[in-house]
Amino acid sequence: MAILDFLLGLLIGLLAVGWQQFRSNIRLKKVLRSLQPSVADSPFSLTSQLALGIAQQQREHHHLQQQLATLQQILHAAPVGYLQIDDENRLLWCNAQARKILGIAQDFNRSKPRLLLELVRSYELDDLIEQTRNANHPCQSNWTFYPTSSDPTDLSHQPAFTLQGYGLPLPDHQVGIFLENQQEVVVLMQQRDRWTSDLAHELKTPLTSIRLVAETLQTRLDPNLKTWADRLINETVRLSDLVQDLLDLSQMERDSFRNLQLKSTDLVYLLHSVWNSLEPLARRKQLSLDYSGPDHLTILLDEARIHRLLINLIDNSIKYSPPTQTIQVKISASEAATGNSSNLQSVCLEVIDSGPGFPEKALPYVFERFYRADPSRARAIPLEKIEPRTVEQNLSSMQMVNRSAHHVGSQAHPADWLAQGGSGLGLAIVRQIVEAHQGSVSAGNHPVTGGAWLQVRLPWRSTELLPSE
Repeated sequence: MAILDFLLGLLIGLLAVGWQQFRSNIRLKKVLRSLQPSVADSPFSLTSQLALGIAQQQREHHHLQQQLATLQQILHAAPVGYLQIDDENRLLWCNAQARKILGIAQDFNRSKPRLLLELVRSYELDDLIEQTRNANHPCQSNWTFYPTSSDPTDLSHQPAFTLQGYGLPLPDHQVGIFLENQQEVVVLMQQRDRWTSDLAHELKTPLTSIRLVAETLQTRLDPNLKTWADRLINETVRLSDLVQDLLDLSQMERDSFRNLQLKSTDLVYLLHSVWNSLEPLARRKQLSLDYSGPDHLTILLDEARIHRLLINLIDNSIKYSPPTQTIQVKISASEAATGNSSNLQSVCLEVIDSGPGFPEKALPYVFERFYRADPSRARAIPLEKIEPRTVEQNLSSMQMVNRSAHHVGSQAHPADWLAQGGSGLGLAIVRQIVEAHQGSVSAGNHPVTGGAWLQVRLPWRSTELLPSE
């Protein structure tokens, strides 16, 4: 009986050990299946396979550590600043360039993170971090950074400079910020604008003198030589328009949103006024205007500058539209659902022609100064084909357009009458006017007509924003 009990106990013990071994083998197989197939499919025993898997994981861990160290070295030596912020807006880590840009002390303790605002007094940077975290996608921002110093005598030696920041969302609600000092770019742009403005001022007076001399000689020359005077006047007028465009661009870049002469203006009426001014040009090519939108749309804007914007857009469409075609202009506006017009709403102005359109590779650059999308779009009409009286007629037409725009205080900029291409500044002026109104402008090719499709979006401002007299 004792032997039977012993055998029964031994059997139960063996079954228990076998069951534990079976469960251990199942767990090992699960672990091995999580490893690479080369390890899981090995002909060795489970214990040997586990040893191989652990060795392989150690090699991969070491490789990842090397990659991490390499990336940290790259970030340390990068010419742009980098900051890593946790979910409580505490600075976890930053590279040397970020310390240099933001003036962070070299003894920053990574083991004891501090709030970023304690280290860097830049609310724009803090706003970029929150915007990136809330949007959960990369964000970008530009602002002027004013360094702070604990020494009051050192404040005059801390010049402000322009920063460009890129926010990148990270796991666990952390945010990575790349910073780039844009002050050199800003200084170069200011120098370029100053040089352009000074040159334009210097050219304006001699061009006026040349034009006066040419107009004086025009009435005293023989009929056979009059064509040369016409050509001289035409080129002088073209150069004068170019100089005036450069001066206008410089003036608009110096002016901010506060310098806009905002007043309640009917945008639809202004559009038709511009078309009437340019109708002599459109009539020569038998072009017509196809307007769609409200009969009246009164918003706050700078009437003189928007008049100039419409002149440039429609003039551009007239230049590149084939004869007997239609220029489409659409105006649409979204109203506030609550009926409160003080909320900023988008007013969209679209100008569509049937011309050759823009090359796809040129679309990002059409609003740059002096940019020509395609040299073939700027071919001049051969002067030999111009009738002797054409220049005089064009000059008189140009004066008529300028007079029609005088009532809004703007010097109109009609097309260069004898050339298919203008100065290359028309769309640059359009962008400058739109940005001054805190709007946006885009260019593309219309899917139906195949021609240029320019879209201008302006904010809807209430008349309550007008300054009280």
